[in-house]
Amino acid sequence: MNAIKVPDFSNCKRLLITDFGAEKGNKDKTTKAIALAIAAANKQNGGVVVIPEGEWLTGKIHLKSNVNLYLSKGALLLFSANPADYLPTVHSSWEGMECYNYSPLIYAYQCKNVAITGEGEIKAQMDVWEKWFSRPKGHMESIKRLYNLAMAYSPVTDRQMVNDTAHLRPQFIQFNRSENVLIEGIKITNSPFWTIHPYLSKNVVIRNVKVYAHGHNNDGVDPEMSQNVLIENCTFDQGDDAIAIKSGRNPEGWRLKTPSKNIIIRNNTVKNGHQLVAIGSELSGGIENVLIENCKVIDGAKLDHLIFIKTNERMGGYVKNIYAKNITAGKINQGILGIETNVLYQWKTLVPTVIKKLTPIKNIYLENITASNVKFVSHLLGEQSLPIENVVLKNVKATIVTDKVSIHNHVKSFTSN
Repeated sequence: MNAIKVPDFSNCKRLLITDFGAEKGNKDKTTKAIALAIAAANKQNGGVVVIPEGEWLTGKIHLKSNVNLYLSKGALLLFSANPADYLPTVHSSWEGMECYNYSPLIYAYQCKNVAITGEGEIKAQMDVWEKWFSRPKGHMESIKRLYNLAMAYSPVTDRQMVNDTAHLRPQFIQFNRSENVLIEGIKITNSPFWTIHPYLSKNVVIRNVKVYAHGHNNDGVDPEMSQNVLIENCTFDQGDDAIAIKSGRNPEGWRLKTPSKNIIIRNNTVKNGHQLVAIGSELSGGIENVLIENCKVIDGAKLDHLIFIKTNERMGGYVKNIYAKNITAGKINQGILGIETNVLYQWKTLVPTVIKKLTPIKNIYLENITASNVKFVSHLLGEQSLPIENVVLKNVKATIVTDKVSIHNHVKSFTSN
């Protein structure tokens, strides 16, 4: 892969939000001040917007090109719990389908050279969002409507998803169609939905970030249809997957034709999460060239799999060239490597299969991986008409296996020592 371009703000002017009218405890003034400082930094073709020490209540933040949002040591950006503060709607997505929805709490659209750095913290207030975690009938009908609009290739502008019942929660941070992105050093606490979402973006570095989010659908990082991505030296304490690689759901991935590609995940620590790395289930645009290395799951962490590849008969796309090596873990609820091709979740009964497209999965390599207690080492469930191809396990060890070492169905070429 080409070297990732990281934005450099070392010689840029620093703009304090207090110079633009920010006041502690005053959400409206602080929100406006941050927006004015971002506009000024963008206008001068490069600037660092500084959040000083202390707690600052804010609404949504929309970044612009050539802007670094910097959180000073001891700074806390506390985001409003009022959904109205994230309107008007913006071009976003929900579980792999494009739509107009509440603005992510921090949002960058078609930006270049943009960063969030520092030693401070950003935090979401969850008072309302956690009430939206449940999926009542109104919500289910709304995502069904969105699915049908996507299947009909309706213009994204027609997919307005904010109403009284949809309750599609926004991402915490979304870099949408952006390039040369850096998130470094900060702490992220809570999230309405996916925490860090690079979407259709290139050259993304996420480094030395601590993420804590234990709500519903609270993945740590979700690179989706993004390329040249580095996630390193981060700590994840999640209610969902630590890292989930995606590439659009059904027609969205087929329409946008942008695989998630060239992704490096290294030197990370997981304290809790469903998976260290999940691939899918939204992968209709394809996922390839992923390296996961030198990662650690702490003993006592709640974890289902180290690596879990999931798809279904509606996704299409492909998965290939996945490398994982030098990973250690304690007890895992399920096992080290899981591949399942019939994972539909709520969609199984919500909508019928309109177009059947299976997912080719091949070239999966695991090396130097240890766990203390698992149900299985590998659980690979392919399709009879499209078997999983070329899975290699080298020096993959579990001290205790409570079920079977290998549980396989429709796998072509499996090698293990």
